[in-house]
Amino acid sequence: MTIEIKVPPLPESVTDATLVGWHKKVGEPVARDENLVDLETDKVVLEVPAPAAGTITKIVVEDGAIVEAGDVLAILEEGEAVAAAPPAEKETAKKTAEPPAAESKRAIKTSPAVRRLLDEHDLDATLVTGTGKDGRLTKADVMAFLKSDDSSTVTPGDATPTVSDDNAVVGFARNEQRVPMTRLRARIAERLIEAQHTAAMLTTFNEVDLTEVMALRKKYRDAFEKKHGVRLGFMSFFAKAAVEALKRFPVVNASVEDTDIIYHNYYDIGIAVSSERGLMVPVIRDVDQMSFAEFEDALGTVAKKVQDGTVSMDDLTGGTFTITNGGIFGSMMSTPILNQPQSAILGMHNIQQRPMVIEGEIVARPMMYLALTYDHRIVDGKDSVQFLVAIKEQLEDPGRQLLQI
Repeated sequence: MTIEIKVPPLPESVTDATLVGWHKKVGEPVARDENLVDLETDKVVLEVPAPAAGTITKIVVEDGAIVEAGDVLAILEEGEAVAAAPPAEKETAKKTAEPPAAESKRAIKTSPAVRRLLDEHDLDATLVTGTGKDGRLTKADVMAFLKSDDSSTVTPGDATPTVSDDNAVVGFARNEQRVPMTRLRARIAERLIEAQHTAAMLTTFNEVDLTEVMALRKKYRDAFEKKHGVRLGFMSFFAKAAVEALKRFPVVNASVEDTDIIYHNYYDIGIAVSSERGLMVPVIRDVDQMSFAEFEDALGTVAKKVQDGTVSMDDLTGGTFTITNGGIFGSMMSTPILNQPQSAILGMHNIQQRPMVIEGEIVARPMMYLALTYDHRIVDGKDSVQFLVAIKEQLEDPGRQLLQI
């Protein structure tokens, strides 16, 4: 029986997707539920599984095409493997002209992000040793190869320097490369510009002494991990402190819809996570109901989804407040941009030993600058300042009972 492989229903508010790459070619047998092709939307990468075992007899849409829900992607002949139909003259010419490097890139299992990295560096995938499951190439494998001495070896895609005459100077060419934005990057840019054009954004700053938090982590880290099975990180301290501050200042946990202010009586915290595809903000729901251990476990789960490319639309929608940590990249101070329609976002930064005056004496303390960007249309400066002060007070005097150990 012939089956049409179609674009599945797309997430809400997503109208189309880009076909990133096929995992199967015409004539290849496939197993039921095996991933055939990756589709990239504004936020997530969707996999299209085979509805039945059979053979791909025709590919209708090629890599890079824009598709909509219901579009036919390929034709599958259900049952035992069957011989593929003779390729069209145009397709034959394309295959003949295609260099061996391109064939090898498709033959080895790679993710969309890895394939893009290979293409950007015109790198033959067969030259890189994969360390992932079943020998699958990872981005780390490609980056390690590029940094190694092996990467200096000429590959099929390398340009060979030529000399036109005796007076020519051999050196590096001043090259440029034009690469289209990924759909995620384009969507991020669109939302950032939208936030700047819509909200009256203002940022207020404060600093926090993390001496007590760091001492608490050091003292109870092993006992915490032994009892709960997860590591105790800084983010759980900040998330719990933020929830308590949000309870005192509900407008910071609100959102704007037209001329209405929507106050939320729940605390769904978005945590900005960097990935190969760009910055994503998965949401951890009902943080006020969680223990430190439950929050750390939930954070680890969504962060892994982001890194693996398995994060869903549900994971990325519905937050009431966002926390971003530029400190992990060494940022000392920044002004984060709102994650609309939320009314505020908290920015964490690098922890640095700085001289502080404590009871008349100058001592070195681990200090962090905090930044709160807020929508001045509904949040007054007084509320924003007191919100940061509330977070500062909790972090500078944490209680052991909060750790539940």
